[in-house]
Amino acid sequence: MPTGLVALGLVVLGLILAVNWVGGLIPDLRNPFTSETVDRTGPAVLKSIRDLRAYQAASGHFEVIVDVERDTRFVPDALKGERVLFVAAGDVDAAVDFAAVEDGAVEVSDDRRAVTLELPPAHFQEPELDLDRSYVYHRDRGLIDRLQSLVGEGGDDAELYRLAEDKLAAAARDGSGLLARAEANTRAMLISLLRSLGFTRIDIRFADV
Repeated sequence: MPTGLVALGLVVLGLILAVNWVGGLIPDLRNPFTSETVDRTGPAVLKSIRDLRAYQAASGHFEVIVDVERDTRFVPDALKGERVLFVAAGDVDAAVDFAAVEDGAVEVSDDRRAVTLELPPAHFQEPELDLDRSYVYHRDRGLIDRLQSLVGEGGDDAELYRLAEDKLAAAARDGSGLLARAEANTRAMLISLLRSLGFTRIDIRFADV
């Protein structure tokens, strides 16, 4: 064996012994030569993923126009009725529910270097209406409605907000590509996570809706 290699081995051994000796004197001193065990079994991987819970993988901002008209039967609109044009702005998030990953969704190879993972599909979360950026663009009221608003008996805008949230959700569903982007972002995040756990061959799939 080369003399230089033997000398290097003795130096490393001496460092380990010295650190262990100092560690006995100073308990809080961390030994840099301690070994670390990483569990790459299926249950351990499944727990790591479930701990992420609902992963918000993508977010979309939308603006829609809500056109609401309220009429009273047999009464002219000039007397009783209301039409509102409301500009609604808000966000819709797409998430993947890791807590719903089934027990058999993770398959780990015998050499613990390959992993296959099946996830539930991405889904839309409840839309969030941005009240600071949403506003009434136009409001046309009949005479009676205008008088009622003066004494605080005007119409309730809660229904208007509900309709606005429904419109935002519909805009997200209608060709926004938000779910596909959420699944792509989730796949990229999990590949990075699983590589940090030592896996080199990673296959991530999403269940059909």
